Amino acid sequence: MNNKRVAIITGAYGAIGKAIAESIAKNHQYEVVLIGRDEEKLISAVHDIQGDTLNQLVRYEVVDLSRKQSVEDLSNRWEGPLHVLVNNAATTPRQRIETPDCIEMQFATNVLGYMWMINHMGKFMYDVQDSRIVNVASYWAGGLDFDDIEFKHRSYNNDTAYRQSKQANRMLSTAFSVKLSEKGIKVNACHPGDVNSKLSNNLGFGGHESPATGAATPVWLAISEHAANFTGKYFEHMQQVSCRFSNNKQHLKQLYTLCEGY
Repeated sequence: MNNKRVAIITGAYGAIGKAIAESIAKNHQYEVVLIGRDEEKLISAVHDIQGDTLNQLVRYEVVDLSRKQSVEDLSNRWEGPLHVLVNNAATTPRQRIETPDCIEMQFATNVLGYMWMINHMGKFMYDVQDSRIVNVASYWAGGLDFDDIEFKHRSYNNDTAYRQSKQANRMLSTAFSVKLSEKGIKVNACHPGDVNSKLSNNLGFGGHESPATGAATPVWLAISEHAANFTGKYFEHMQQVSCRFSNNKQHLKQLYTLCEGY
């Protein structure tokens, strides 16, 4: 019987996501489940990580994080406890596009995808020893518009959409840390590092840090003994940083309620 701790990483074949998965898989106390929507890329990432870490308990699940039903389907077929959830999946399309459910793509993937994973997979973390949720956010955050969160009225800009999605990630991490505290689940957010990736390139940026360096803070929050007691905090470079977005309880409630409506 497998008595390993189980960790899910979303967006697990991107530069940072794959590095997070590989770093956790190096600890053979963990079974690592890669989440993404491209099965070929998932298979390739699993093969690479198994080869590099010699951890054979690395597998994948095909999930479209921009679709609520896809996340629900994962929860319906999931068996056993979950110890770590790293919400990392993000997208930055240069034009405004909508999911088949008619939701703006960045908001659906970067924000609602995190929330749906917590809502549907969090139940497998209830009262599990040392259960942790890590939401990969960014210091590149701000400008959240409650009145037009999907860019239906203002002009779409992928950088503006990305920044507001990362603000939302940080705010929702605080809200969930309170909501899930009675279940023993720790919830934190972090900036992963400046890594050259498809996501950063779409935003017009490069990146000067390696994927492994970019993964260091999310991994530290996910499995380090030193991070075991933190919850409701925001981190950069493994250091706690005050989050100016999470101080207004009314705004936290407003955002949580807005997202729950989807």
